[in-house]
Amino acid sequence: MGGPISGTSGSEAVWWQNGTVYQVYPRSFQDTDGDGVGDLRGITARLDYLAWLGVDAVWISPFYRSPMADFGYDVADYCAVDPLFGTLEDFDALISEAHRRRLKVILDFVPNHSSIEHPWFAESRASREARKRDWYIWRDPAPDGGPPNNWLSNFGGPAWTQDPATGQYYYHAFLPEQPDLNWRNPDVRAAMHDALRFWLERGVDGFRVDVIWHLIKDEGFRDNPQNPAFQSHQAGINRFHQVYSCDRPEVLDVIAGMRTVLRAYGERVLIGEIYLPIERLMAYYGPGLTGADLPFNFQLIQTPWRADAVATLVAEYEAALPEGGWPNWVLGNHDQPRIAARVGEAQARVAAILLLTLRGTPTLYYGDEIGLGHVAVPPERAQDPWGRNEPGHGRDPERTPMQWEDAPNAGFTTGTPWLPLSADAERRNVDEMRDDSRSILTLYRRLLSLRRDHSALSIGEWRSLSLPPDLAAAVFAYERFAGGETLRILLNFGHRDWLVPLGAESAWTILLSTHPGRAGGRAEGNLQLHPDEGVILRPTDR
Repeated sequence: MGGPISGTSGSEAVWWQNGTVYQVYPRSFQDTDGDGVGDLRGITARLDYLAWLGVDAVWISPFYRSPMADFGYDVADYCAVDPLFGTLEDFDALISEAHRRRLKVILDFVPNHSSIEHPWFAESRASREARKRDWYIWRDPAPDGGPPNNWLSNFGGPAWTQDPATGQYYYHAFLPEQPDLNWRNPDVRAAMHDALRFWLERGVDGFRVDVIWHLIKDEGFRDNPQNPAFQSHQAGINRFHQVYSCDRPEVLDVIAGMRTVLRAYGERVLIGEIYLPIERLMAYYGPGLTGADLPFNFQLIQTPWRADAVATLVAEYEAALPEGGWPNWVLGNHDQPRIAARVGEAQARVAAILLLTLRGTPTLYYGDEIGLGHVAVPPERAQDPWGRNEPGHGRDPERTPMQWEDAPNAGFTTGTPWLPLSADAERRNVDEMRDDSRSILTLYRRLLSLRRDHSALSIGEWRSLSLPPDLAAAVFAYERFAGGETLRILLNFGHRDWLVPLGAESAWTILLSTHPGRAGGRAEGNLQLHPDEGVILRPTDR
């Protein structure tokens, strides 16, 4: 048996520690005006569903004014709602209705880059002497006239585009339509802090900050070193180690400044999107926990789906956390293939138990609770600019519309949906699944209910359980405990039965299983774990 990992008491926990977060991609959640694209009114119309499901907060991907070169991650006005999604009044109504249902609202903030159509960039590119020239990153050409260095765009090709008017290059970590802001400029920081305050004043409960590890670049703009492990099937960005174009130590000061802005409004959460290894991820909690409250932990997305690999990951992540640092877990998002697409429908149920029983804050991605997997998107309907730049890396399949009912377009829209629905939408939808005791939706709802009812699952401590080597390769076993209560979790990552020893000194009752009909069963000494089964056990009073 492994050693315990400290949790926190219920009286000490804040809402984002004992709660669960649900990500909504607004284009794909609910359309109310028939244009085939979801909107803010659609989110408001579905808040009762989120309350019924049992989540505590809704994180909404960008809906700011934008020309939509990257579907809202190219912001033209940080303090306005794009007409595609509605109005500022629609947002105010959404947050009011969410709070009335005791749901927190987290916004996606995109401070690394703006749209090329933002007025700031228009002024910046006007001339080399423009007042806002230094709000963006401009550099002279290399001696051969080419880009200033070897930095690459995350969406394919060079990260530098030459502007004919002034002859200089501007830097864009993503699309050319997304020029990077210069966060070394205090005026940029002040303007961005004002944008945060604009939404905080409207009652927002926190922010997920897009590509937060990119905000500061190397002051000398040195070339990134070659990656000797690069393989041709990987995205082009992997040709180099991104040591100078992102993850610079000065970024922690930037994050601390954002945190200070949020803390002036009470317990607001700061979440940072960070795709880095565990040892680097931990730095983003900041010295003395002055950084992000939750540096997003994407390790479950990137780790092989085997019991031993996941068990090792969880132990390493827990051991690396700084004193007082709160963990978090996520299985997918709008940039990654869905969990059911990666591991299959049966293991997606096991993954649901894993996500909602590990220590820390879990984030659910819309549609995972109904088992949405890979949705085929014909080439003629492809939308994602990354996929167009680098075929094979498109993110459309994980952004398809939410499926609500057995109706035209699964109840998402009365028009033509911007992306297709799954081929089985007539049965894979909320209405078909919500009263089905065997559905994955019922499993998610039951898990969320257990987190509320058992503090051991929400804010309790965690410890791993040792198993014989052959068993540990297929089964991940651990316990959560708090206030005298202990719950045991057994997850079978394999496709055959396993006999799992429980110990001779106690009897256990199955509190929940991915296999309907097993709940309430008792076990002593051993438990026969079925293929692709996850269970939660509680001690049985003898």
